[in-house]
Amino acid sequence: MERRTLSPRAYALDSLSLDAPHDPVPELLRRLTDRPGLIALDSVRGVPRRWSIIGFDPFVDFSNSEAAPTSLDELGALLDACALSEPSDDARGEPFMGGFLGALSYELGVRGEALALPEPAWPQPLIAGGLYRDWVVVEHPANGQPAAVRLMVSEDSADRDAGAMASRRAEALVDLLQRPASKATSEDGLEAGAAPGERTVSRAVHCERVEGARALIAKGEIYQANVSHRMLAAAPGDPLALYLRLRETNPGPYMGFLRFHHAGQDHALLSSSPELLLELSENRDGQRIARTRPIKGTVARGADPEADEANRAALLASEKDIAELAMIVDLERNDLGRIAEPGGVSVGPFPELETYAAVHHLVADVTAKVAPGLGAVDVVASVFPGGSITGAPKLRSMEAIAELEEEGRGFFTGSMGFIDLRGRVALSILIRTMIHRVDPASDHSGAEVSFHVGGGITWNSDPGLEDDETLWKAAGLLRALAAIAP
Repeated sequence: MERRTLSPRAYALDSLSLDAPHDPVPELLRRLTDRPGLIALDSVRGVPRRWSIIGFDPFVDFSNSEAAPTSLDELGALLDACALSEPSDDARGEPFMGGFLGALSYELGVRGEALALPEPAWPQPLIAGGLYRDWVVVEHPANGQPAAVRLMVSEDSADRDAGAMASRRAEALVDLLQRPASKATSEDGLEAGAAPGERTVSRAVHCERVEGARALIAKGEIYQANVSHRMLAAAPGDPLALYLRLRETNPGPYMGFLRFHHAGQDHALLSSSPELLLELSENRDGQRIARTRPIKGTVARGADPEADEANRAALLASEKDIAELAMIVDLERNDLGRIAEPGGVSVGPFPELETYAAVHHLVADVTAKVAPGLGAVDVVASVFPGGSITGAPKLRSMEAIAELEEEGRGFFTGSMGFIDLRGRVALSILIRTMIHRVDPASDHSGAEVSFHVGGGITWNSDPGLEDDETLWKAAGLLRALAAIAP
């Protein structure tokens, strides 16, 4: 790839006419729906809710198989072939400064380890998305004011007249974003109907998998493993319409939407993840700080406030769930310890409880002061894939998962987010995530979605209760599909 330099510039879009100025993301996505490589990192509700990013028109599109990296190191090389020059004054505080926007498959595995992981039932690339120079930022205020919307357009050294080319792109994009989206177009496919989710394995088989994990724990091979099963459902033909319903039924702080093309089919990734894999940034002293926030421990929301509070209290008092979280926090401390300054790893309040539309979770913060000389991809590789969705120890747990599940996961329990040209990172863990495709050979008419649900298994796990937990986690996804049934 030819060496190129990006110089981002911000264009305020406060004058846009928006039907929902406090939450403009749906309307912006509708207005940009036909742009190649459309992706949204979408913070809808929860903590933290700070900004959303909508990318489009990647200058390197990974849907082109010749351009697509197949490892974190190849992705790092593509980023290294780009540089960030001095941004304009109005762009300095932006969360993203150009670079990679996309998704990483679970089957990328652990850097430097030759794990024999099976292929996913639906073929998916190892890395989707691309390298982006133009995007929209939506800043979500905490005071109830309308969101701030900014268009970011980069002067690109690959353009013969970079300044003029950037100005022309900005003018065309501002014109596009000023045009209201057609309501009819935005709701195409909503009448297609949606069947209830179908399990690809029965409750009995999933319980057998849980017992298989417990047997490995009894032998001392693992301490815990995250075991999942896959579900299928019919879906509307327009994945964006389904994603906008998912925002309503299962909102979270790390949602995401990505269109990609693979194996001759158009796909989309729709995520309502509540979990952070990695945030890498600099503090005021210039120290790089890596942060991960694993989730372990889940209980369904109660039917009324009293029942909901009782469920919260039971989760906070659960020795099994707290022990499960403690094991993963210890794993993440070790993972981050490989890239941290000596003594630079710390754990925040333990445990904390977070509440979402369908469930309550236990979580904890693990942070590290990053040692000098390491790049952003080195830090990503230290924690990928996240310990909360593999188990401990990580390598043997991943082998056990492959043995028990007998198929690959694809983007499920991989990651989605950005690695920018400053070396900053924001990546979620892809749970509560659907893959959408239109497959004429499918048993379903029209489009369909596939998604996994699972949970961490320890010696104290009850197989029936573990299966119940997977269905609690599926509830928000199934509500999105039910919402579009005729």
